[in-house]
Amino acid sequence: MSIRDSIEGLRSVDLNELELNNVGSWPAAVKFIAGLLLFIIVLGLGYNFHLKDMQSILEQRQQEEQTLKEQFSTKAFQAANLEAYKEQMQEMEVSFGALLRQLPSDTEVPGLLEDITRTGLGSGLEFEEIKLLPEAVQQFYVELPIQIKVTGGYHDLATFVSGVASLPRIVTLHDFQLAPTSEGSPGRLSMQIMAKTYRYNDKGAN
Repeated sequence: MSIRDSIEGLRSVDLNELELNNVGSWPAAVKFIAGLLLFIIVLGLGYNFHLKDMQSILEQRQQEEQTLKEQFSTKAFQAANLEAYKEQMQEMEVSFGALLRQLPSDTEVPGLLEDITRTGLGSGLEFEEIKLLPEAVQQFYVELPIQIKVTGGYHDLATFVSGVASLPRIVTLHDFQLAPTSEGSPGRLSMQIMAKTYRYNDKGAN
């Protein structure tokens, strides 16, 4: 029976005469329409309670699959470039070792102070003060501040600063303060400066 025939058959049916307890006596057209509606309802409920959950699980699995593919691609690239990474690590270790050798150890600090003093005297300066200040411990290094106060001509001071910056050990200069020494000494300046050197903090890196 087609849907068209069922609709034509429904025109002659009084719905008030249909009884739910006696479905078997319903006209064929009514049974067909009722069965079709029941099928649609069951299909909708099945989608909401079962297929919808399965669709959500499927989408989740597809996302996981995409993530795994990306991870695989990344690891495959890393594996293909493993030798290059090893060479880079060796180069970094060599460079790191060279940098560490520029950081003075505890026993080398007095020698560094001598180098700074020698550089100042060689620049024609007079030292009023040079002393170590308390260390400042950071995570990977220890900062060693050195307070310096010298007097001399402007060009002599510039030569001293350039010489300290050129020392083989890493030394940074901070907090410049320049002032004339006195009215009776034209051209002479007093410079107070903070020099900082560093050493590797092997305890903080662990």
